[in-house]
Amino acid sequence: MTIKKVTPLGGLSWYVKWISSLVIIVGMIMSSLNIYPFNLYVHLLGVAGWLWVGFLWHDRALILLNAIAVVIFALGIGNYYLGPDIIMLP
Repeated sequence: MTIKKVTPLGGLSWYVKWISSLVIIVGMIMSSLNIYPFNLYVHLLGVAGWLWVGFLWHDRALILLNAIAVVIFALGIGNYYLGPDIIMLP
């Protein structure tokens, strides 16, 4: 039984997908080494790349997941610079 690939090979989305994946891995390494807040910037860059891939592929799951991740990392960066009051929780 052969398995057919469904994701595009080559082209812009292929490069963005792999570079973004490597960037996210670097962000995870930075998080494990507690390199804060730079790990948030690296993660933000990686998930923004995957968000772009989601739009290029018209893949709603990738768009939803990575749009939420962009917001989460942006909130983390904002929290670092503006303090914990950026999110008003009761």
